[in-house]
Amino acid sequence: MSATSHPGSGPNSGMGPAQVGDRSVWRRFAQAVKGFNVLTGYLSGITIVVTSVVVCYGVVMRYFFSSPTDWGLELSIFLLIIATFMSAAYTQLQRGHVTIEVLAHLLSPRANKWRYLVGDALSLVFCAFLAWNSWEFFREAYTDGRVTNSTWGPKLWIRYSFMVIGTTALALQLLVQIVDTVVGWKGKPHITGPEWKE
Repeated sequence: MSATSHPGSGPNSGMGPAQVGDRSVWRRFAQAVKGFNVLTGYLSGITIVVTSVVVCYGVVMRYFFSSPTDWGLELSIFLLIIATFMSAAYTQLQRGHVTIEVLAHLLSPRANKWRYLVGDALSLVFCAFLAWNSWEFFREAYTDGRVTNSTWGPKLWIRYSFMVIGTTALALQLLVQIVDTVVGWKGKPHITGPEWKE
């Protein structure tokens, strides 16, 4: 026999068209944030490999050819800054930032839910503040044409642009996980982040 669907029996039963549409838009936004953060996470790994190559090249040129570069060290620092900020959101997505793991075993599942929610909310406030200031640094460096004090003298707005992207992506990832946690408590499907079980 074929199963027939009845009005009000679907997963979105009890929700009006506007509510369904809002959830659909939010889900697409959350998945876009997640996809972007996964991409930047992998790109950060590649950046670290490139940094290693630059450092090795500088060492070889200095000690074997007596021809040190004036850009190698600063480029390495630039690349490490890029890797650090661009991987922050991916690390948060995987819950890979430093935590006190012993609390997870001492507290009840419900207390752990609140611990993560409060931690995410406080982190969001800090990261939003950091992202705002990164945007200000980027704007000032770009407008004033600021450069570093080295002989190479690269533009500072390039460095700040990756800080802007990284901190903004981290703040958005925290926002997505906060909403996901709250929605999960209401018995709705999760979007991203950990799926807590009672």
